[in-house]
Amino acid sequence: MRTVPLLAALSALAHGAFSLSSSNSSDTVKVHWVGDTPEYVPGTTFGVPWPQGKYRFNSTEFTIAGSSDQNIPLQSWVTGYWRDGSIKWTGHAVPPLDTIDGEYRVSASQSSRHARRSNSTDGVTGLKVSNKADEVAVDTGKLTVTFPKQGSSVVGSITTAGGKVVGQNGKLVLHTQSGVAEDVAARADTAINYSNYESSVEDVTVSNRTSVRAVVTVKGKHRVSSGAEHDDWLQFTLRFYLYAGSDAVRIVHSIVFDGKAEEDFISGLGLRFDVPLKGEELYNRHVRLPGVDGGFLHDAVQGITGLRRDPGEEVRSAQFEGKETPDPDTWDTRVTSRLQWIPAWNDYKLSQLSPDGFTLKKRTKTGQSWVNIPGGTRSGGLSYLGGATQGGLAVGLRDFWKRYPSGFDISNAGGDNGQITLWLYSPEAAPLDLRPFHDGLGEDDYEKQLDALEITYEDYEPGFNTPYGIARTSEIFLYAFDSTPSGDGLARLSKHANEPPVLVPEPEYIKETKAAGSYWGLPDTSNEKSKTIENHLDFLAKFYLGQVEDRRWYGFLDYGDIMHTYDGDRHVWRFDVGGYAWDNSELSPDLFFWQYFLRTGRADVYRFAEALTRHTGEVDVYHIGDWKAIGTRHGVQHFADSAKQVRIAQPLYRKYFYYLSGGDERVGELLDEALDADKTYGTLDPQRKVRDDGWTPQPGEPVAFSLGTDWAGLAAGWLVEWERRGPRWLEARQKLTGTAKGIASLKNGFVTGSGLYVITNGTLQPPPSDPNNEGIVSISHLNAVFGMPEVVSELLEYWGDDAPHGLKDAWLDYCYYYGATKDEQKARYGESFSGISLVQGHSRLTAYWAQQHNNATAAERAWKEFYVNKDGFTEAEAWTSERLNGSDLLIPVDEASWVSTNAVAQYGLAAIQDLALVGGDLEESSYGSS
Repeated sequence: MRTVPLLAALSALAHGAFSLSSSNSSDTVKVHWVGDTPEYVPGTTFGVPWPQGKYRFNSTEFTIAGSSDQNIPLQSWVTGYWRDGSIKWTGHAVPPLDTIDGEYRVSASQSSRHARRSNSTDGVTGLKVSNKADEVAVDTGKLTVTFPKQGSSVVGSITTAGGKVVGQNGKLVLHTQSGVAEDVAARADTAINYSNYESSVEDVTVSNRTSVRAVVTVKGKHRVSSGAEHDDWLQFTLRFYLYAGSDAVRIVHSIVFDGKAEEDFISGLGLRFDVPLKGEELYNRHVRLPGVDGGFLHDAVQGITGLRRDPGEEVRSAQFEGKETPDPDTWDTRVTSRLQWIPAWNDYKLSQLSPDGFTLKKRTKTGQSWVNIPGGTRSGGLSYLGGATQGGLAVGLRDFWKRYPSGFDISNAGGDNGQITLWLYSPEAAPLDLRPFHDGLGEDDYEKQLDALEITYEDYEPGFNTPYGIARTSEIFLYAFDSTPSGDGLARLSKHANEPPVLVPEPEYIKETKAAGSYWGLPDTSNEKSKTIENHLDFLAKFYLGQVEDRRWYGFLDYGDIMHTYDGDRHVWRFDVGGYAWDNSELSPDLFFWQYFLRTGRADVYRFAEALTRHTGEVDVYHIGDWKAIGTRHGVQHFADSAKQVRIAQPLYRKYFYYLSGGDERVGELLDEALDADKTYGTLDPQRKVRDDGWTPQPGEPVAFSLGTDWAGLAAGWLVEWERRGPRWLEARQKLTGTAKGIASLKNGFVTGSGLYVITNGTLQPPPSDPNNEGIVSISHLNAVFGMPEVVSELLEYWGDDAPHGLKDAWLDYCYYYGATKDEQKARYGESFSGISLVQGHSRLTAYWAQQHNNATAAERAWKEFYVNKDGFTEAEAWTSERLNGSDLLIPVDEASWVSTNAVAQYGLAAIQDLALVGGDLEESSYGSS
């Protein structure tokens, strides 16, 4: 958990004004569930924004209440500050809720007592944390979990309040192989080394604010346990979330690939627990494997249903329901006298190898044949192993079938210690192959690579198509039981694991605070023109949600991303064509979907945007190595393209989720990484293939970067660190201020296009092509489509009157003149701009200028740019999709061949921001049809 230390907070307060705002924002904020009111809440965390100047860290107390007005224990912390030191965002944790209301009220009140007093556990079975030399132990009141500080176990034991140990020796397991046979016939001639690994714990820490919630973080690598020798690798981070009074544990599991794509093939990756079963009769041991729509396979290790002789209805019912069977003396003796002939099923497998099907099988023991069990389509992803009297453990993986190949193993269920293994990557599938998808095609110099870019749109360069440093994060849930739970109970938990309850404030309140920017507004249906735009936005959101399903955009690495461009001839997205395949945040769809959620509060959009954040921040970005904190341009593989740029790692793409989630610790870690993105420019020049000013990067020397895509990404990272008052916030503020002053001092401001960044002191000088700052014009259509408008808008509001002199004017000039006439551009800069495109997306820059100047003429120009353009959507589009089937398609799909993700992202952002900034001028505008 990224909380703000008290000394840092007090330091922050010392750097701002202390007067309280007269804001009309209520002291009480309503928060409601995303989607339907959940049936089960074992504890949850959420974020709340606050208006500038109203509340202070050391003089505010937070409380929460439901419909009964009875206060619920609340743990609170600050995740973001306004520049003046007042609270901008808070994170909150609540314990399990016995009575679950549809909405709650979070209240902030001025208090002379320190805000941390609000971290009360009154009415909750206490959360107790013990941090010893050899282990951390957390007692929620319902279960106790221990975390050894060394060895192979990431979890030592899980014990219920009744004293039953239901899980122990929790370990990460990894299987790898050094190569893959190209076909079945080649297996005999292929020398492949196989290795088995277990987790090796290197560091265990626990959060120091633990009244309602404790976060235990376990870090390490995987170490060989058998097979071919190999260095420790595949670094992991596990974050365990435990709530007071809860019998559930949430785990956020992250790995970083630090191997070699040609030698380190992951053939299995999972989390395994021992489940003590000693003393439990075989016929009272239960296995529950997840089926479809909340269904489960109900099996017993030794089945007594379906036999030739009937033990009795009461006995059979008890076993099926997971209850302890009646005393065997009450059974039919024709059964009890022959129990030794009934086999015990020791092992089970569930394998979800595609998004459309899973298989099940079981066997009596090693060396015996597997018996197939009828499978199904999409498994719910939560399994249980345990006994009627000994209790047991359920393990669930969020989005189980969407992240295929996944699976479960139940092993040694007939022994003293059974095992349950959740496979994040199933060993039943082909190994994870991260090798490049082509051999370079002879593209051995820049001339050839640029020429190839003209046909496949892939920016290839040898050595750049590497997965080294990419990551993946998964969410896992553990549930402990004193006895086997009912099928309905497990179904409820399965739903919880796949849709964890989320509390959010109302869109109206978020907008009022301006804590998520003031460039978006609420849906506008005040006139026919705006209503039409709202309908278009609704269509685009629903279409993409549907495309995820139609096009099966699922998989261990792929889930959460969307495709870039459509191939109308084949009726498919261009999944196999160079740079037209996976989108990798190109032109900011992340921003569109998050802003669309902010204004609508729609649950389907939230879940979509959350998955997008989890993917694009992990798989599309490097987390270690030479390219740490920068991302990869769109391509057939998420890491294949040689354009490595900060625009893909834009922290703003993660910022909305970070604050709404109450400061998600993994996303906070990604924001921390972003602070090192500037170091990469000393060794890697993103413009190396097209640069004509002779500059080359040298470590420690000033670096040339774009004032658009590059500075916007760096500035967003610096701003969020300043907001969070993190350990490097003073450094971040210095770099942000120094570069902003540098831009403002350029003769042509943002129109200069680039500058020389001095990493040693965080300042910006004129670019190599204009060392004397005489003024050059360099415009790119990409400068403002990777978060620049949002970043600058938030930054100027954050600074207020203390913004570096000339920065706002420089930005307003860029906003106005990008879409101005050539004569206006020439009159202002001495020459007209070239390369102007993405006019529709840039209409929001014109709208921003118009709003800042209250200029109706510019507002009219903004709507003209929105409606009349050559590279965006127009009213003439169909604005519908067509259901296609037949022999021309693999499966039936909804098609809208006129849609591309670039256009969707920019249309969506332009529509949202134009309506917010100059929506009042739309009805009377001569553009758009009523």
